[in-house]
Amino acid sequence: MDSATAVVTGASRGIGEQIAHAVAGAGAHTAICARDAEALERVEADIRDAGGSVTAIRTDVRDEYDVERLVETAMREGGAIQYVVANAGVYHGTAGETPLTEESYTAFDDHIRTNARGVFSTIREAVPHLGPDARIVVPTGVVAREGMPGYGSYAVSKAAAEAIARGFAADLDTPVGAVDPGQVATDLSGDGGRDPVSVAEMVLWALRDADPSALDGGVLDWGDYRSATR
Repeated sequence: MDSATAVVTGASRGIGEQIAHAVAGAGAHTAICARDAEALERVEADIRDAGGSVTAIRTDVRDEYDVERLVETAMREGGAIQYVVANAGVYHGTAGETPLTEESYTAFDDHIRTNARGVFSTIREAVPHLGPDARIVVPTGVVAREGMPGYGSYAVSKAAAEAIARGFAADLDTPVGAVDPGQVATDLSGDGGRDPVSVAEMVLWALRDADPSALDGGVLDWGDYRSATR
């Protein structure tokens, strides 16, 4: 990834933070964003201390003008964008304990705005700035494809995010796909899952090494990753 430019949204914690570290550690100039400016600055400092090249831009992916500024800054500072990870997401409530029958309209709307529309705005605004051989990855989960009780509109929003990735894959020459690492131990999804560091390595594989035809319009899961890297 040396001399490449990458954009990672939702990079202030959890999977996004570790993805930002992994991508910057692989040599890319990495533009990171999140709504929490203080947490984002901490991640930026940590990446710099580790020798990485990084720019932190406080961004709300629900606001397309914020996202436009993010990708334009990334392009200006690092050149054409080669890697995009549309990771920013929210979960209102406790994972597995938010059934649709009890979902508030406020939670429903913000899940869609952040987890689906935010993916749309990230990819759409990045398109004019993509370089040759660019790749776009959208982290997802099994709740997007299987009916699981208690995941409410979060699951709906992740299904929409996958559909957005498939739509862009159909409309672009650039490979666009989803990556499903299974359950991950984060503040968003709760305890008992995979270490975000190992998940970041999976995303790095999808960006750099995975078969682009398998990524494009598809969902690469943990089994795909392990089979390819064992």
